[in-house]
Amino acid sequence: MKHLLLITLMLIVTTSSNLFAQSQLDFRQDDTVRSLLERQVGKPVELRMKSGEKVAGKLEKVGDKLVHISQLAGAEFYDAAVEIDNISAVVMRTKSN
Repeated sequence: MKHLLLITLMLIVTTSSNLFAQSQLDFRQDDTVRSLLERQVGKPVELRMKSGEKVAGKLEKVGDKLVHISQLAGAEFYDAAVEIDNISAVVMRTKSN
């Protein structure tokens, strides 16, 4: 019984990690940083700032001038509001091993 439970848990973990990593960037020719971010709401992203700083977490909301990031990497109990004009790149995990 323990072996069956262990195998089931391993299958769930393996399948779940693949599901989270199968998102595509879906880049379009007329995209802006804002339009790209709007399609990523609810997904984990890493924002590279023009200053070189990285802000990673779950994309919650995209406003006119700010982006709301929750569950910050390394600071899961904190949120951030990032100015869209300061973002130089959007990084997303699209594949697993």
